[in-house]
Amino acid sequence: AMAGRADPGGVLSGLLQKSTSNLPKEISVDDKLRDLGCTGIGRKIAEAEMDIAKAKSEGYLWGNGTGGTGTEGSSRKKFLAVIGVYTGFGSRLKRNTFRGSWMPRGDALKTLEEKGVVIRFVIGRSPNRGDSLDRNINEENRKTNDFLILESHEEAAEELPKKVKFFFSAAIEAWDAEFYVKIDDNINLDLAGLIEMLNVRRGSHGLYMGCMKSGAVVSEEYVLSYLLSSSSFCIQTTQMASI
Repeated sequence: AMAGRADPGGVLSGLLQKSTSNLPKEISVDDKLRDLGCTGIGRKIAEAEMDIAKAKSEGYLWGNGTGGTGTEGSSRKKFLAVIGVYTGFGSRLKRNTFRGSWMPRGDALKTLEEKGVVIRFVIGRSPNRGDSLDRNINEENRKTNDFLILESHEEAAEELPKKVKFFFSAAIEAWDAEFYVKIDDNINLDLAGLIEMLNVRRGSHGLYMGCMKSGAVVSEEYVLSYLLSSSSFCIQTTQMASI
């Protein structure tokens, strides 16, 4: 309505200045993340990228040729399960007991793999690389061909927590499977029962099966044995949350 006329008293100029002052300020992505309280997420992403780069350098990821089928992607054979039996240098008697009971040997082990189930004894390397401990495992493996040797893992008590990471990383790289199973060498496994249970749960994404301890961490051996035998601390099937 004021077009073509003088602006008496500077009313229009005042309105324009007020309108301009009310325009939202330009903010950066970092500013927005800070406003939303998401700066921690950015830090975690950066840390994850560093972990991935480190994992690649240590041979944890696909395509590094550290064993298995020798194929990648869609051409890899799909297995039902890879079962890793944790073992140590002084456990040869236990391994032989397993080989004579629930764990197939020789051609039977190969036949089981053809049906989709891989079983391997999982062990690292001696702190003194190449010593008699390493040589004995190499010789045993030449005869039985049922080991997954973690070349990057040092088989020592203080290094045991890292063994889980090394096992799953190596197993995932070597075999494409629906399930990856970790057991200790003091457990007699109902192999047929496990295979039947896993077959029923094919395609269950993010599925965790196992025992989980609730409450305070304990170190006394007799207390730990009691807790692990208590069904109240066991969760058979739990959907894991996405992270």
